[in-house]
Amino acid sequence: MRKFLRHIALAFALLVIPSAGVSASVAKALPGAELRGQATFRYLGFQLYDARLFTKNAAPLNWSEDFGLELTYKRKLTQYDMVEATLREMKRVGPSLPIRTDLERCYKGVSPGDRYLAVSEGPDTLRFWYNGTAICTLRHPGIKTRFMSIFLGENTRSARFTRALKGQ
Repeated sequence: MRKFLRHIALAFALLVIPSAGVSASVAKALPGAELRGQATFRYLGFQLYDARLFTKNAAPLNWSEDFGLELTYKRKLTQYDMVEATLREMKRVGPSLPIRTDLERCYKGVSPGDRYLAVSEGPDTLRFWYNGTAICTLRHPGIKTRFMSIFLGENTRSARFTRALKGQ
């Protein structure tokens, strides 16, 4: 009887969980998404966030395909800090974009355990979820590459972090 109940519980878990490591918001936003890679970002030795990259069928990152990036924060950050850091990093990897107001609409302050998910929809659209709830859509020419390059581009703050996040 115990063995039967274990099999029932396992079968139920496989039905309820879309795929290993994929949250319901990721599965809904990016059908067929699977975890490709993950990494913890540190600044001056302090852990800031855990990052997870989701691609369709866990395929290697392909900038011409849609993908998702989830950040789970380890520290408290204000909305202002997040907006400023994003704008600073985007400027560091390319020309600045006029998206401050959009970021202020998309970002809230975070505490340890809070999650942001960004999912691309083509090259010019990013959709954001905050703790599993859709919060905003950001549209700007080339925003996917510009925003995601902060974490996944050739000139990130940590090549080791980026390699792990890409599953390399």
